[in-house]
Amino acid sequence: MAAEIDVEDENILTAIFKDSFPESWQDNPDFVQYLVELSSHGAERLAGEPDRLQEEKAQILSETQDLAFHNYSTFIQTADCSKEIFQDFQIIEKHLEGLVNKLPDFSEECNKVITKAQEISSSRRMNSLTLQRHTQLLEVLEMPQLMDTCVRNGYYEEALELAAHVKRLEKKHPNIPVIMGIVREVKWSTQLMLNQLIQQLRTNLQLPACLKVIGFLRRMDVFTEAELRIKFLQARDAWFQSILDAIPTGDSYTHITKTVEASRVHLFDIMTQFRAIFSDEDPLVSTGRPDDVVNETLLFHSWVMQKISQFLATLQHDLEEGVGGRLDSILGQCMYFGLSFSRVGADFRGLLAPIFERATLRYFEAAMVEANKKFEENMQSYNLLGVTTTGGLPFGVASSQSGQLYPPTALLDFYPLAAYCNQTLSAFNDLRLCAPLNLAALVSISLHRSLQEVNRVILAFYR
Repeated sequence: MAAEIDVEDENILTAIFKDSFPESWQDNPDFVQYLVELSSHGAERLAGEPDRLQEEKAQILSETQDLAFHNYSTFIQTADCSKEIFQDFQIIEKHLEGLVNKLPDFSEECNKVITKAQEISSSRRMNSLTLQRHTQLLEVLEMPQLMDTCVRNGYYEEALELAAHVKRLEKKHPNIPVIMGIVREVKWSTQLMLNQLIQQLRTNLQLPACLKVIGFLRRMDVFTEAELRIKFLQARDAWFQSILDAIPTGDSYTHITKTVEASRVHLFDIMTQFRAIFSDEDPLVSTGRPDDVVNETLLFHSWVMQKISQFLATLQHDLEEGVGGRLDSILGQCMYFGLSFSRVGADFRGLLAPIFERATLRYFEAAMVEANKKFEENMQSYNLLGVTTTGGLPFGVASSQSGQLYPPTALLDFYPLAAYCNQTLSAFNDLRLCAPLNLAALVSISLHRSLQEVNRVILAFYR
């Protein structure tokens, strides 16, 4: 502890030892304590104090030398160890400097590790949640496969329910890529179902099946009401056209007969199906207002008129090819066909009359042209040397048994005229089966023209 001296003693010591020691020693506690001890000694002790200090110094020096002599190896090791420690400290210092320089990179890497750890933790939580919801997720992921299975096996009711559920998922989660992928696959299956339903309409479906198919198409909400009617008519028309295409085209009579029968049966079935499926209670024409739209039932009537026009064109083509002497049979079938369409307001019997009139006149004129051609050929090989007088009734005399007129037997001596007469009578017999009254004048003109040609040939023969 530092010695305490009063002011008086301090002044005495300052006066005695003035300029004897540096001022800095005054702040040393050991020096102050030593001065206090000196001030308490007597004169004898103060006189012997230098000798004592000298002896103590020599003793300390001797002890120090002895210690150094006996423990010099320890001092050397201590010095070497200190050197190594110093070198190690230098190395450590360099490493620390390198670490200090790398601290920013290290901090960045630590942040990356922390971020990665957070991502792993988030993924682990998501995996755990996914595992808990495995059953529900599996049901969602299997929706496209289930939809495809339902469509391919014809389970359209279940397929429509599944498609509606997927639409709700799309509205609820529009930003999830997995949900969007499922929606795309389900839409593809929905398109496949649409094609299958329309393809079914192209087959021989009965009314209950047609009602079911149209019900599915309405629930799909793909077409408007007008588009749905058009699709129905197009599909059923394709099926009907395939039936007509399958009819053999060899014999005109057989072809037109089968065409009439197929058209009458199948067209009437299609019209019945359409009227049962689609309501036609609204007016058929517009009211003339700008905002008024022509009613969709006009589509059906336009289609019916198109089918009638196609049938009439086919009929006219086949009649031009020739049907022999069975024109009356075809007329009867066509009239019955037109009468059956009167149930749907499409009686087209009035359109048949001009076609059959033209066909009848064409057949008669063709028969008369053939008769004139045959007569001219016979006249080229005919001569009067073998003519004999044959008795018989004059022309126009009726037999008493039948009351009918017969050609005179004298024509047998002139076989070109007999052959011409037979062909003319055959033409009139064919005409008798289907003879429209308004053709009387045209038939008379054709017969008159044929007789003039006969007269010309006979006149040329006699000249």
